[in-house]
Amino acid sequence: MSVKRIKNLVKQLNEYRHAYYNQDAPLVSDAEYDRLFDELKELEEQTGFILSNSPTQTVGYYPVSELAKVTHPIPLLSLEKTKLISELLDFMKGQEVLFMLKLDGLTTKLIYEDGRLIQASTRGDGEVGEDITHNIPAFLNVPLTIPHKERLVITGESFIPTNDFERLKDTLRDGNGKPYKNGRNFASGSVRSLDPKNCIGRCVRFLPFNVLEGMEDVPFPDSRACKLEGLTHLGFGYCPFFSISGTGLSKEYAEKFIQELVSTAANLHLPIDGIVMIFDSLSYSKSCGKTGHHYKDGLAYKFEDDTYETFLREIEWTPTRFGEIAPVGIFDTVEIDGCDVSRASLHNLTFIKNLELVPGCRILVSKRNMIIPHIEDNLDRGRYTDITPPVCPCCGSKTRTYSRKTSDGRTVETLHCDNPQCDSQITRRFVHFASKKAMNIEGLSEATLEKFLNLGYLHSFQDIYHLEEHREDIVALDGYGEKSFDRLWESINASRRTSFVRYLVSMDIPMIGRTKSRILDTVFSGNLTAFEQAAVGDYDFTQLEDFGEILNHNIHSWFADEANLDLWKNLQNEFTFEQRKEETIMTKENKFTGCTIVATGKLEHFTRDGINDKILELGAKPGSSVTKKTDYLICGEKAGSKLAKAQSLGIPILTEAEFLEMIA
Repeated sequence: MSVKRIKNLVKQLNEYRHAYYNQDAPLVSDAEYDRLFDELKELEEQTGFILSNSPTQTVGYYPVSELAKVTHPIPLLSLEKTKLISELLDFMKGQEVLFMLKLDGLTTKLIYEDGRLIQASTRGDGEVGEDITHNIPAFLNVPLTIPHKERLVITGESFIPTNDFERLKDTLRDGNGKPYKNGRNFASGSVRSLDPKNCIGRCVRFLPFNVLEGMEDVPFPDSRACKLEGLTHLGFGYCPFFSISGTGLSKEYAEKFIQELVSTAANLHLPIDGIVMIFDSLSYSKSCGKTGHHYKDGLAYKFEDDTYETFLREIEWTPTRFGEIAPVGIFDTVEIDGCDVSRASLHNLTFIKNLELVPGCRILVSKRNMIIPHIEDNLDRGRYTDITPPVCPCCGSKTRTYSRKTSDGRTVETLHCDNPQCDSQITRRFVHFASKKAMNIEGLSEATLEKFLNLGYLHSFQDIYHLEEHREDIVALDGYGEKSFDRLWESINASRRTSFVRYLVSMDIPMIGRTKSRILDTVFSGNLTAFEQAAVGDYDFTQLEDFGEILNHNIHSWFADEANLDLWKNLQNEFTFEQRKEETIMTKENKFTGCTIVATGKLEHFTRDGINDKILELGAKPGSSVTKKTDYLICGEKAGSKLAKAQSLGIPILTEAEFLEMIA
């Protein structure tokens, strides 16, 4: 009761102070204010509990030159994410769990010793954060002292309530002089301010969600829920959660608990971006282990992507290097997750027709998986007219609509420019040839290539390796000089030493990238002539893993073109090819030899090409889609449909860390 009375007195006296000092409209007499003030001071002395915004404290605001770094002995890692309730149910494994609000703010750690707050810090990268102790007196609900003498380390979220953010967002500016874009940025900017005066009046609050050290005197010290409830007796706030048995929980009841938490957050003006499900038993949580990115004792359930209404202004058409003309929607700027978004891919003609998109219509826009802008719906259907450009916007040639069947039987229409001499297509083919995955020629940017093409220095890929003939003219160009040309020429000559994989990628055969090139490199032992004979002959590439009928057709039809075949043969004269190193393929038998492995999601230690290269080194085959023939799925962050399909087929699923452990 004493702690509750202290909180009520702090709130009441601060209201009186605001009315007296800021509004010049006192609500009580000086005698009444002094009486309440003395009562508060006496209770603080009796209990040892003092709030950061208590009127008894002469606020110790002190600016710092820059935020000091703080090392976290126990890493403050995140949790793996999901958007599927079914994954929450599968994850529970019959254990008691907590369903808790996922507050949208800044993760913060507080350390208490001998009943006093000695340090506050941000999560940072999980290993190292920043010291924000100087700003804590500006928080509204953080205890500076507590009636608990043992060491206590807790983590929680610093945030600004949604109603306070709406009230304050237009009155304050960020470091760039612009209004804060969302509550999370507002809270982060306030909490990490060098001068505590910038944090005053911003209604920053803190709610704990975990006890890292201490609270061993609670009735059930292995229970996360029991420790969190114990914190409330020390004067800390309460992050709403449900304790739920992991046995027999249905999807319907899980949805009900989640909806109740969402309603609670709305009523309390708590900013959230999801729900956290975490094991209640601390010992069981510890046994689950962790990766370099997240703990494996819980999941963060992310809500569906929010949509924002705006107006579609125009559809921009851009030819790609394969002749397809890609549509992009340009719309009035909307702010999503703190970023300004004004354009999104429209994919193909079928997508446009299905949504009946025309300039001027109202649309709903999202950022799928918080990354990719996407147009979700058209709110003004019924006005569609054919908006397909009759000619290529680059070369003026007539356009043509192609139809193709997808693997799931749908028909998709795409727009194409069939002119192989279209400037846009030519430029993009040269860009691909010089790219990092192909010939890796530094200095040949798209702008540079476009200039050289326009000046007539380049007509074919071979001309790149004879640019010294134009040295004097290039050196005389604006922005160029002797050193610039020398660097470019050095990079061109360095690319002359290449490999089967790079050469094949540079040819830009549709659907042949690094992964497929690595497979062909293995099958044909790095022999370009052997591959060429198979391609011009009747070799059936569908016998190779993940090579379907379309890919088989693409290879044969590309080599059936006389110009392509001449390019393939003649360009080889410019290169020295590395001998294929058989020892790079692991000869020692391992668990993955002969398996088909698919990788999905964002990986921490590998690019997509990198993980496929590693799979090949293991003597396994990298797959692009999950099928019954898939032996393993390596799953990173933001995994999508491949994960769901692997689960439905009962395919073993590995985290990146588990995969690395198995091949160590």
